[in-house]
Amino acid sequence: MIEYDLNSLWFALIGVLWIGFFFLEGFDYGAGILLPFVGKDDLDRRVVVNTLGPVWDANEVWLLTAGGATFAAFPEWYATMFSGFYLPLFLILVALIVRGVAFEYRGKDKRPEWAAWWDRAIIFGSALPALLFGVAFANIVRGVKIDAAGEYVGNLFDLLNPYALLGGLTTLALFTVHGALFLSIKTDGDVARRAHDAAMRLIAPAAVLLFGFLFWTWRNAVNIDNDGVVPSFIPIATAILPFAAIWVIRERHHGWAFVLTGATIAFTTLTIFLNLYPRVMPSSIDPAFDLTIYNASSSSTTLTVMSWVALVFVPVVLAYQVYSYWVFRKRISRETLTTTGS
Repeated sequence: MIEYDLNSLWFALIGVLWIGFFFLEGFDYGAGILLPFVGKDDLDRRVVVNTLGPVWDANEVWLLTAGGATFAAFPEWYATMFSGFYLPLFLILVALIVRGVAFEYRGKDKRPEWAAWWDRAIIFGSALPALLFGVAFANIVRGVKIDAAGEYVGNLFDLLNPYALLGGLTTLALFTVHGALFLSIKTDGDVARRAHDAAMRLIAPAAVLLFGFLFWTWRNAVNIDNDGVVPSFIPIATAILPFAAIWVIRERHHGWAFVLTGATIAFTTLTIFLNLYPRVMPSSIDPAFDLTIYNASSSSTTLTVMSWVALVFVPVVLAYQVYSYWVFRKRISRETLTTTGS
């Protein structure tokens, strides 16, 4: 049963931030992963890069906000997670830095080999986080080695378990399909056609991986007697959505297919957070060592002040992001870049 207090409110808000991040940055990563497959020459790849150029940095704001909210609302969670997952999170940070530099520097030199190296950086900087975020969250749901002091006492190989790797492959596949559909509705010509073909090839494997991950997640929840918080329709609907997307993609209703894959990502994230509640990091050593929204939180005064700040600024940020997507809503094609010289 969910209790309505500031601790629960901030756990829910952090969940919403992660849903927003995975929905928005998911297609961002997916488009970057598909760069060499949908872009057969430099002009095609410039089309892909220009679809992401106006939005990729705004999408990453959701990650920064989720991290900042976690640090402020649940400092013990933040500390344990960043110490225990130090290497994976460091690799994600390096990948995101390299990716951001690649977007800015790719067009600074006309030599083909210059662009080729930065294209590799975009692919690497998109694929690695898409994989490692899934591995990290799967480990959190499964439980990690946290001792009585709230410290992680495991090692890297403990994090590379089959369930976590399945979670990573699931997010990688879902984000790639999501990105393919984004390109299908944001580009024209050969790039859009190749993006459609990529979505058709990948949606079935992604649906199978997701079904396996959700089933395994449900089994874990039953084994620890924590399945009562998750309404049964949520994982069931989540598992069905990508299979429904197969037909929608085949009929070339790319906008609706994009909505379905976005909803799949959102419901998968929701399932993870509902499986955790009221814990934030379960201990695989002893349930008594679990970090929860109560023993890992800041003071009630801090949570109250943060609530008022969020009430004022979150609507402003959302309005700005909606406006930016509206401004850059037009499709991009080879002809567009040839005409504008972008």
